[in-house]
Amino acid sequence: MLLLGCIKEVSDYELVISLPNGLSGFVPVTQISDAYSKMLTKQVAQGELLEDLNSLSDMYSPGTLVRCIVTSVEKSADGRRSIKLSIDPKKVNKGLNASALASGMLLSGFVSSVEDHGYLIDIGVSGTHAFLPRQKAQNYIKAGKRGPDLKIGQNLNCVIVEVKNEGRVVRLSVDRSEVAASLATERQNWTLSNLLPGLVVKARVQKVASLGIKVSFLSSFTGIVDFMHTDPQKSMNYSPDQVMKACILSVHPTSKVVRLTLRQAFLNPGGSPNQLSNDRLGAVVEESTVKAFHKQFGAVFELDDGTLAFARLKHLSKNRKSFKPGAFKTGCKHKCRIIDYSLMDEMCIVSLKYQIIEARFLQYQDVHTGDVVQGKVFALKPIGMQVKVTNVIKGLVPSMHLADVILKQPEKKYNIGDEVRCRVLECNPAGKKLILTLKKSLVQSKLPVLSNYEDAKPGLITHGFVVCAREFGCIVKFYNDVKGLVPKNELSAEPISCPDKVFHEGQVVKVMVLKCEPQQERLLLSFRLSSKPAPEDKKERTPKKKQEVKYQIGEMVDVKVLKKKDNGLKVSVLEDEGNVIASIPTVHLSDFVANCKLLWHCLQEGDVLPRVMCLSDKGEHIILSRKSAVISAVQEEQVVRSFSEIQPGMLLTGYVRNVMPFGVFVEFPFGVTGLAPKVSMSDKFVTDTKDHFVVGQTVIAKVMSIDEEKQRVLLNLKVSECSSGDSAAESFALLNQYFKEVKEIRNLLRRRGEPSMAQGLCELVPGKELQLVVQDVKEDGSALFSGSCVTGLTVTATRYHLGDKNIVPGYKTKALVLHVDALTSKVYVSLREELLKQRAKQVCVHGSQRTPSTLPSCST
Repeated sequence: MLLLGCIKEVSDYELVISLPNGLSGFVPVTQISDAYSKMLTKQVAQGELLEDLNSLSDMYSPGTLVRCIVTSVEKSADGRRSIKLSIDPKKVNKGLNASALASGMLLSGFVSSVEDHGYLIDIGVSGTHAFLPRQKAQNYIKAGKRGPDLKIGQNLNCVIVEVKNEGRVVRLSVDRSEVAASLATERQNWTLSNLLPGLVVKARVQKVASLGIKVSFLSSFTGIVDFMHTDPQKSMNYSPDQVMKACILSVHPTSKVVRLTLRQAFLNPGGSPNQLSNDRLGAVVEESTVKAFHKQFGAVFELDDGTLAFARLKHLSKNRKSFKPGAFKTGCKHKCRIIDYSLMDEMCIVSLKYQIIEARFLQYQDVHTGDVVQGKVFALKPIGMQVKVTNVIKGLVPSMHLADVILKQPEKKYNIGDEVRCRVLECNPAGKKLILTLKKSLVQSKLPVLSNYEDAKPGLITHGFVVCAREFGCIVKFYNDVKGLVPKNELSAEPISCPDKVFHEGQVVKVMVLKCEPQQERLLLSFRLSSKPAPEDKKERTPKKKQEVKYQIGEMVDVKVLKKKDNGLKVSVLEDEGNVIASIPTVHLSDFVANCKLLWHCLQEGDVLPRVMCLSDKGEHIILSRKSAVISAVQEEQVVRSFSEIQPGMLLTGYVRNVMPFGVFVEFPFGVTGLAPKVSMSDKFVTDTKDHFVVGQTVIAKVMSIDEEKQRVLLNLKVSECSSGDSAAESFALLNQYFKEVKEIRNLLRRRGEPSMAQGLCELVPGKELQLVVQDVKEDGSALFSGSCVTGLTVTATRYHLGDKNIVPGYKTKALVLHVDALTSKVYVSLREELLKQRAKQVCVHGSQRTPSTLPSCST
């Protein structure tokens, strides 16, 4: 059966379609078009996202009319029917052939390919190539505001502009004005076998009855307009032989019954039916007036705002026995509730049933996190138990939440049909996802529900459940996936050496909030309910000694430099108004060894360093780090917090702790260390380990093996073994970080006490062309240069970088900056012609020299 439908909802895997007479159907993602299905198959086979594969939400939006064909009607266990549809043109237009195509026809098509001058459109007609010129699509694309091009798999209403070679080639248009003006005519030779829903025709009234109107159209066809699809403005004021425009709604293949609509929204192809405002759905109308009653179908009502609504027979009373037809005479008033909206009928769907009017929940939007709900068990599965809250709303109780303790055999406690009282852990109306808990301690809890980080005020006491117990403490989860950490020292008043032996997954616990950072979604908790929470308002804080404040590894703070020491910086934590003192070792100022020395040299007392990470907090000695790679690893949870979490094959980010003749010791965040033996240090042969690594150097290490008995970890530092797969992206990210730090160093240099030299260093960047004079040529073949732009600096070029030039003191030449050593004020340059020519070509292409800020993106 062919139907005209309207998209009601769009999800990742299907389209929900509103159909005539209040019905709904579903189009799976595999029933869009052949081209789209092939791209899906390719993506699944490759196991990675395709750039030109757009999601359904990118191409479709609620309110769009589409032609559908029914592929199956399935009956669910609860007796509800599920209508499966397809909008694939090969199925919708299967009655058409190439010889039947004619100019002016309005067809459904899908973009199958994007070409230089237009688009290839799949209209589902075998042997026909349909082309949409780009100029015929421009107005449609601009109105859609979904990018500069149509997308593969996108549904289109197309008008045939030209037919060539007996229908083997057709030219199309999707111009909105042309589509809206299209009208099916006798000259297009439509037949009952290829008649399509969505066609607008001129219809003549043959007979007017209470349930609808019988009409004729296209000379030889007859059809029915039922009472829900007459024009509400004209009501039943139609007379025989009256001619008007009508739109075909459905074509039944066996009975040959054609149904049409006279509603204005459908009489211009490409239009969209009226929609109901969201605040009306679920509303209770105290007095709705009966406009018409049809004993076989139901009743039409006029609501308090003048709109029309329809109630099916089963929704007019509690059951058939209590139904009284006399109560639905025209003008009678009833209390009802809006339970749905039919886009295709442009009518609210209402119910007069008392239990629905008084129902607490009607749709997923009515359910809120923390609500206690009643439901019925309707399925037991390995992942948990499915519960029906209403006929529409269903939820899942994960296995962990079937009871206060983990149930090994839940089927012995619960049976299908059991009434259960649950609490909502998470509700996502858009995805129709409802997660529930049956843990009595949570269901019966009178404490506040913690469902977002903003509500986690210090001192708040609430219930949660343990999701992880490790050596570092416990992670506790609340509602809406809010979670926090209970560090080891806050687990109990007495020391607990092995938290995993005291606490178990799923255990309901009472906790107190100590500290919360909503923007970072970080939450610090305590099981010691008598503990005093950290004051939230910094203005109310009283000065305290640094050792009273505990920082968690991975916590980000802003600091101010107090003093420069030989091995690093002494800093104060700004969050605690300078009361907490910490240190940043020189090797932890950057991932890059050269930048570490430069930053230490350039930083001065009073400088502020934002977003520095706590690396360790041992009482009075707090160590911080600015290594961006280490910080990213901690924030993205690509770390191990204890020896027990380490697995062979893991790639971990750490830093060199010690370099020994036999290998390199690497330390990772949270204190885990490992050894990379000499043979596993480099892809090259290693004679002296100190030639390859220095203390503090950031490294990515691969775990080779672990010895649990001796608590030893063997690592591999070979570059060939330690790539995560996308080595190019990793390299460019590191390069980008390096140049960001170089830019930061230049800004610091500008504030130092030697303005002329500092300014000169800042302006010299790799790739810059200079005019220099040869000052001296050394015995080894290298040369020294001078120039107004390098006053006070040592400028040198090695013999290799002099190229073929035969230079002598006083010789004037162009040179290219290769490297600037700010610590020694040395500048290394090159005179080689191939580099200078390449630089000249860049200047021609880009119009000006690259600035330091654009260096990371340079591809040359």
